Amino acid sequence: MVSVYSLDGSVKGDVELPAVFSAPYRPDLIKRAVIAQQSHRLQRYGADPMAGKRTSAESWGPGHGVSRVPRVKGSRHPAAGRAAFVPQAVGGRRAHPPKAEKVLYEKINRKERLKAIASAIAATASPELVRSRGHVFAAETLPIVVEDALEEVSKAKDVLSVFSALGIAGDIERAERRKIRAGKGKMRGRRRRCGRSVLVVVARDRGIGRGARNLPGVDVVTAEELSAEHLAPGAHPGRLTIYTESSLSVLEERFEPWALR
Repeated sequence: MVSVYSLDGSVKGDVELPAVFSAPYRPDLIKRAVIAQQSHRLQRYGADPMAGKRTSAESWGPGHGVSRVPRVKGSRHPAAGRAAFVPQAVGGRRAHPPKAEKVLYEKINRKERLKAIASAIAATASPELVRSRGHVFAAETLPIVVEDALEEVSKAKDVLSVFSALGIAGDIERAERRKIRAGKGKMRGRRRRCGRSVLVVVARDRGIGRGARNLPGVDVVTAEELSAEHLAPGAHPGRLTIYTESSLSVLEERFEPWALR
């Protein structure tokens, strides 16, 4: 049994958690499911098949005391006699270029994926795992269950006041401290990294998605569309999660008993 909180942070009642919250902790399955989901967003890429081959260079053949690689033609050409076309030449083709035909996505069995989601849901009820991800919260027990009225809160200031009443506003401030990304990604439109904060799981989005979308690191998802990546960003389980009371019944219907073994 866990407490059900109202929007002002007071205890409204109790509710029994579904059996999915007792699923065994399987970080290996969670990582597989997250990587498989991330790989489905990868974009195919490959080199131009004619890259490095647009030249009329020909080999001089044997008897010239030089290697028999294709060389640029012409007596007055600035690069006359210089090697071309071959992989070791400047401006030549690549030996093994990336090909667009390469399969980039990973597959995972349906039962494995559901077991991974069930395990990630159970991880949200462990205060030790949630704190190990760096989340800040004042609740003594997890998960945090809130009344269904939360689904209708459509203003950011009202959502933030609810989070303050629940003692998790500090986690929003933690996610607001953005870091500059390392590497060349900072030059490609993703200069700053934003941490993941609270995940709100609802039975039906009746305005909470619009109210929470501008809060740093906060995500809203329906219980029917809940995935391993929502619960374990970066394949690290234990995300600070808020469940509405009606979303628990959806989760109970979604996960069959075999997913909990």
